Amino acid sequence: MEFKIIQKPSTKHRLYIVNDAEKVAPLAGLSAEETKFVTTAFSNDQSFVTINKYSCYIFIAQVKAKKTDHQTREALRKTGVEAQAMCNKYKIDELAITNLSDRADAAILAAEGAALSNYQFLKYRTEAKKQTHKLARIAFTKDSATAKEVAQLGIIVDAIYKARTLVNEPLSYLTAEQLSKEITEIGKEGGFKVTVFNKARIEKEGMGGLLSVNRGSIDPPTFTIMEYVPKKAINKKPLVLVGKGVVYDTGGLSLKPTANSMDRMKSDMSGAALVTGAMYAIAKMQLPIHVVALVPATDNRPGERAYVPGDVVRMMSGATVEVLNTDAEGRMLLGDALHYAKRYKPELVVDFATLTGAASVAVGDVGIVCMGTAGDDVKQAFRDSGFRQYERLVEYPLWDEYGDMIKSEVADIKNVGGPSGGAITAGKFLEHFTDYPWMHFDIAGVSFNTAKKGYFTTGGTAYGMRMLLDFVTNMGKA
Repeated sequence: MEFKIIQKPSTKHRLYIVNDAEKVAPLAGLSAEETKFVTTAFSNDQSFVTINKYSCYIFIAQVKAKKTDHQTREALRKTGVEAQAMCNKYKIDELAITNLSDRADAAILAAEGAALSNYQFLKYRTEAKKQTHKLARIAFTKDSATAKEVAQLGIIVDAIYKARTLVNEPLSYLTAEQLSKEITEIGKEGGFKVTVFNKARIEKEGMGGLLSVNRGSIDPPTFTIMEYVPKKAINKKPLVLVGKGVVYDTGGLSLKPTANSMDRMKSDMSGAALVTGAMYAIAKMQLPIHVVALVPATDNRPGERAYVPGDVVRMMSGATVEVLNTDAEGRMLLGDALHYAKRYKPELVVDFATLTGAASVAVGDVGIVCMGTAGDDVKQAFRDSGFRQYERLVEYPLWDEYGDMIKSEVADIKNVGGPSGGAITAGKFLEHFTDYPWMHFDIAGVSFNTAKKGYFTTGGTAYGMRMLLDFVTNMGKA
């Protein structure tokens, strides 16, 4: 998707964002009859109107303030979704947006919604050219957005596209090794360093959690390290991101039992895709933040040497884990990554993982379950970012009683708790491997769509990345 600023409204297809119809009439060249049509539509609670001028289409969207600012922002993004649908319906390749409303950010938000809803994954379609969306460019009139806003939007959209594509790739292509290759290429394009540990190096590091999950696979694991070091970083100690990279999850010998439960399991590396996209955006925007990202990757299969319930695994930290469910595999490899993060003496560590069905059941596909040991200021900053980007957070507690649920009779801890509190006991497991401020985001319910929902297309969503980028962008600001 291309974004640009133009000096005046195009004579071609246009989207006007307004508070009332009267203001747009002279600029859009509307007749008295057309203006009345728009006014009547607005009075009947229709907030998006299409006018066919024969030489072009004119779309007029009315800004209506909602109960909260974040709801108003989201409504503007959904305006963009409507515009995108119309553009592709009428084979429009370029749309010019003019903001005549009292909100300075209206055009950018509408463009964001349009661009995100325009994403497609057509790599494996034989008629991809015919099925490709027509909309390719969004333009802004000069007073509708700043050059910085437009450039930043382009980078973020590109990053989200990259992350969604990684999630949408099947295991037949995206093995753990291929994921590391893809991350390496994204690093070259984005301008950050990438280091990949092969299986021999992983064994040398003693990453027992990652290696145990990999035992049933025919493909080797990888451990990928990304690092972006700006010239003048405002953080003396780095921010470390960790993304779960299970490129496919069968559940291992604790095979997933329910109908269709494996259909979307290529998306179990959504956390890895999210932090990779975030690293790309952070580096391309040249944010003054030293950031490291870690991706432990493997698939989880019931192969001949697969780890089994009852096994005891020694993690990289030296801690021992009694495995009671091989489908609780994500926490095993994340435990190693979180321990590895200690080498950086981090200011904050943030992990993203499709970790538990319990999180999905609890909040569905409308929010992220989070928890952690970071300070209240960090948690509030994440909440604020979540609301601004409409990728909202629900914080769970990390009370000691949940830690008691994962105590083992034969090892230091076990990899599952009881039948309740599953999202939190998973978090308590991860906490065991941290000694720094830390936040955990369980994106199981929001990482993948089986049908389009607003600007989240079918397949990988990259849900949570905009929230993370908002947080990083605002780090260090008063």
